Amino acid sequence: MSAVFAWTGVTVAAYGAAVWLYRRSGHHLLCLPVLTGTALVLGALALAHTDYPVYADATRALRWLTGPAIIALAVPLYRQAALLRRMAGPLLGALLAGCLASVLGTLALARALGTPLPFALSLAPKAATMPIAMQAAEGAGGLPAVAALAVVATGVLGTLFAGPVLRRLRIDDDTTRSFALGLVAHAIGTARALQTQPQSVAFAALAMGLNGVCTALVLALLARWL
Repeated sequence: MSAVFAWTGVTVAAYGAAVWLYRRSGHHLLCLPVLTGTALVLGALALAHTDYPVYADATRALRWLTGPAIIALAVPLYRQAALLRRMAGPLLGALLAGCLASVLGTLALARALGTPLPFALSLAPKAATMPIAMQAAEGAGGLPAVAALAVVATGVLGTLFAGPVLRRLRIDDDTTRSFALGLVAHAIGTARALQTQPQSVAFAALAMGLNGVCTALVLALLARWL
């Protein structure tokens, strides 16, 4: 029980420190809370000589809270329901293109590099949100832990590069930018959209949710043929 309180407290404190640093930095991309907060927790684990399974077991309650947090994203979706219905066609087209490019591109590159199939299947759902990606990878014969690392890396890198790429393409529409962030960088991108385009965050949340479902379905179908 003491380990539960200790590591839960460390995690909350690390998150608080990461958010403070992010705000002090003027919302600099390299100071994203998921990046700095994770680094702080990893540092604490190294100093305490604690293995990850012990930490994961001690912070189960915090992981449970991710479910209600994701469900809460339905609020901005409801507020933008009319606009979402009008743009259903283009959004679904972008969703399918992004999902297939992410999954098929990863598997094709892994095959070209001679990557073992379980590892490739673990990387394929990298653009889906964490709970879906881990379950999809495991169901397809991949490794959930590798999938989790791929999701974090994709979220951070996607958020870092989305802005410059969209500016280079001269895309300045808030709706498009938010949808792209949610599509390529899942929860991390959605959090960034909430800070930079709060009026359009519903589109990031929609992209994150639908891409998670689409990725799981595509990977499950492909796993039967690989």
